[in-house]
Amino acid sequence: MEQFLIVFSTAFLLPVSIVFLVSMRKRNSDNKRAEILMKALETGSDLDADKLAEALQTKGRSEKDVLYARLQRGCIYTFVGLALLIIYFINPFSGNDNDLWMPLTLGLVSMALGAAYLTVYFVTRKSVEKSSDRK
Repeated sequence: MEQFLIVFSTAFLLPVSIVFLVSMRKRNSDNKRAEILMKALETGSDLDADKLAEALQTKGRSEKDVLYARLQRGCIYTFVGLALLIIYFINPFSGNDNDLWMPLTLGLVSMALGAAYLTVYFVTRKSVEKSSDRK
Protein backbone atom coordinates (compact mmCIF):
# COMPACT_ATOMS: atom_id res chain seq x y z
CA MET A 1 0.00 0.00 0.00
CA GLU A 2 2.84 2.35 0.84
CA GLN A 3 4.48 1.79 -2.56
CA PHE A 4 1.17 2.55 -4.28
CA LEU A 5 0.92 5.89 -2.47
CA ILE A 6 4.47 6.80 -3.46
CA VAL A 7 3.90 5.90 -7.11
CA PHE A 8 0.51 7.63 -7.17
CA SER A 9 1.82 10.84 -5.65
CA THR A 10 4.87 10.88 -7.91
CA ALA A 11 3.11 9.97 -11.14
CA PHE A 12 -0.16 11.86 -10.70
CA LEU A 13 -0.29 14.40 -7.88
CA LEU A 14 3.10 16.00 -8.48
CA PRO A 15 2.59 16.79 -12.21
CA VAL A 16 -0.98 17.98 -11.62
CA SER A 17 0.09 20.30 -8.82
CA ILE A 18 2.97 21.70 -10.89
CA VAL A 19 0.66 22.46 -13.81
CA PHE A 20 -1.87 24.03 -11.44
CA LEU A 21 0.74 26.28 -9.81
CA VAL A 22 2.19 27.40 -13.15
CA SER A 23 -1.23 28.20 -14.59
CA MET A 24 -2.25 30.11 -11.45
CA ARG A 25 0.98 32.13 -11.60
CA LYS A 26 0.34 33.04 -15.23
CA ARG A 27 -3.27 33.98 -14.53
CA ASN A 28 -2.20 36.10 -11.55
CA SER A 29 0.38 37.99 -13.62
CA ASP A 30 -2.21 38.59 -16.37
CA ASN A 31 -4.66 39.95 -13.80
CA LYS A 32 -2.01 42.27 -12.35
CA ARG A 33 -1.21 43.63 -15.82
CA ALA A 34 -4.90 44.20 -16.51
CA GLU A 35 -5.31 46.05 -13.18
CA ILE A 36 -2.41 48.35 -14.00
CA LEU A 37 -3.87 49.13 -17.42
CA MET A 38 -7.33 49.80 -15.96
CA LYS A 39 -5.92 52.15 -13.31
CA ALA A 40 -3.93 54.03 -15.95
CA LEU A 41 -7.03 54.39 -18.12
CA GLU A 42 -9.23 55.44 -15.17
CA THR A 43 -6.86 58.18 -14.03
CA GLY A 44 -7.00 59.73 -17.47
CA SER A 45 -3.39 60.77 -17.35
CA ASP A 46 -1.41 61.73 -20.43
CA LEU A 47 -0.08 58.21 -20.82
CA ASP A 48 -0.54 56.51 -24.15
CA ALA A 49 -2.48 53.31 -23.39
CA ASP A 50 -1.01 51.44 -26.35
CA LYS A 51 2.55 52.15 -25.26
CA LEU A 52 1.74 51.17 -21.69
CA ALA A 53 0.13 47.91 -22.84
CA GLU A 54 3.14 47.17 -25.01
CA ALA A 55 5.51 47.84 -22.10
CA LEU A 56 3.57 45.50 -19.84
CA GLN A 57 3.54 42.64 -22.33
CA THR A 58 5.66 39.70 -21.33
CA LYS A 59 8.53 39.16 -23.67
CA GLY A 60 8.75 35.62 -24.97
CA ARG A 61 12.01 33.80 -25.14
CA SER A 62 13.88 33.91 -28.39
CA GLU A 63 14.31 30.83 -30.56
CA LYS A 64 17.95 30.53 -29.54
CA ASP A 65 17.03 30.61 -25.84
CA VAL A 66 14.56 27.79 -26.39
CA LEU A 67 17.15 25.87 -28.38
CA TYR A 68 19.80 26.19 -25.68
CA ALA A 69 17.28 25.23 -23.00
CA ARG A 70 16.62 22.01 -24.93
CA LEU A 71 20.35 21.30 -25.07
CA GLN A 72 20.70 21.95 -21.35
CA ARG A 73 17.75 19.72 -20.45
CA GLY A 74 19.01 17.00 -22.76
CA CYS A 75 22.43 17.00 -21.13
CA ILE A 76 21.00 17.05 -17.61
CA TYR A 77 18.57 14.19 -18.22
CA THR A 78 21.24 12.13 -19.99
CA PHE A 79 23.81 12.56 -17.23
CA VAL A 80 21.29 11.84 -14.48
CA GLY A 81 20.25 8.71 -16.38
CA LEU A 82 23.86 7.64 -16.73
CA ALA A 83 24.44 8.15 -13.01
CA LEU A 84 21.40 6.06 -12.13
CA LEU A 85 22.43 3.29 -14.51
CA ILE A 86 25.93 3.30 -13.01
CA ILE A 87 24.34 2.95 -9.57
CA TYR A 88 22.33 0.01 -10.90
CA PHE A 89 25.37 -1.75 -12.35
CA ILE A 90 27.64 -1.12 -9.37
CA ASN A 91 24.90 -2.57 -7.13
CA PRO A 92 25.66 -0.93 -3.77
CA PHE A 93 22.52 -2.45 -2.27
CA SER A 94 22.91 -5.24 0.22
CA GLY A 95 21.73 -8.27 -1.73
CA ASN A 96 18.09 -7.21 -1.98
CA ASP A 97 17.14 -7.35 -5.67
CA ASN A 98 13.80 -5.66 -5.01
CA ASP A 99 15.58 -2.35 -4.44
CA LEU A 100 17.28 -2.37 -7.86
CA TRP A 101 14.25 -1.71 -10.04
CA MET A 102 14.05 1.98 -9.07
CA PRO A 103 17.47 3.19 -10.32
CA LEU A 104 17.16 1.04 -13.44
CA THR A 105 13.70 2.35 -14.32
CA LEU A 106 14.46 5.97 -13.52
CA GLY A 107 17.79 5.76 -15.32
CA LEU A 108 16.22 4.39 -18.50
CA VAL A 109 13.40 6.94 -18.45
CA SER A 110 15.86 9.77 -17.82
CA MET A 111 18.12 8.57 -20.64
CA ALA A 112 15.13 8.42 -22.99
CA LEU A 113 14.10 11.98 -22.09
CA GLY A 114 17.65 13.20 -22.55
CA ALA A 115 17.93 11.51 -25.92
CA ALA A 116 14.62 13.07 -27.00
CA TYR A 117 15.71 16.58 -25.99
CA LEU A 118 19.08 16.16 -27.68
CA THR A 119 17.44 14.84 -30.85
CA VAL A 120 15.10 17.83 -31.00
CA TYR A 121 18.06 20.14 -30.38
CA PHE A 122 20.15 18.71 -33.20
CA VAL A 123 17.22 18.55 -35.63
CA THR A 124 16.08 22.14 -35.06
CA ARG A 125 19.52 23.72 -34.63
CA LYS A 126 20.16 24.37 -38.31
CA SER A 127 16.74 25.88 -38.95
CA VAL A 128 17.09 28.24 -35.98
CA GLU A 129 20.56 29.30 -37.12
CA LYS A 130 19.25 29.97 -40.64
CA SER A 131 16.31 32.02 -39.37
CA SER A 132 18.57 34.09 -37.10
CA ASP A 133 20.98 34.74 -40.01
CA ARG A 134 18.13 36.17 -42.10
CA LYS A 135 17.26 38.78 -39.48
